[in-house]
Amino acid sequence: MVFTWFQAAILIFFLGGVLFAAGPLLGSLVLAPKAKGGAMAEAYECGVPTHGSSWVKFGINYYFYALIFLAFEVDILYLFPIAALYARPQGMEAAVKLLVFLAVLGAAIIYFMRKGVFTWPRRIQVAPRP
Repeated sequence: MVFTWFQAAILIFFLGGVLFAAGPLLGSLVLAPKAKGGAMAEAYECGVPTHGSSWVKFGINYYFYALIFLAFEVDILYLFPIAALYARPQGMEAAVKLLVFLAVLGAAIIYFMRKGVFTWPRRIQVAPRP
C-alpha cells in the first residue's frame, strides 16, 4: 500500500483534532488545584452558600418548561435564515412553506395550552427526604 500525502494530511488533522479535544482535559488534570475538603467540598450555587442539603428535589414542572422552551427556541431559530433569505423576492412557493411552518408551530402552542402545560401551579410540593 502506498502512503500518499492526502492520507498523511488526514492522519495529521485527525491527530490534531484528538489533541485539541484532549488538551483541555489533560491541562485541567495538571493545572487544577488539588485541595480537598473545606470550602472546596461544599456545593456552590450562584454565589450563595448552601444551607442544609444541596440535594433538593425540584418539581417536574421546571423540566417541562425547560424542554418546551428549548423546542420552541430551536424552531424560532429556523426563522432567522428565512428572514435573511427573504431579502430577495422568492415567490409564492417559499411564502407558503413559511406559512406551513408557522402553522405547525402555532398548532403546537395551542396543543400545549389546551393540555395545561403553560399553567404554573400555585404551590410546588417538595418530596420529603427519606
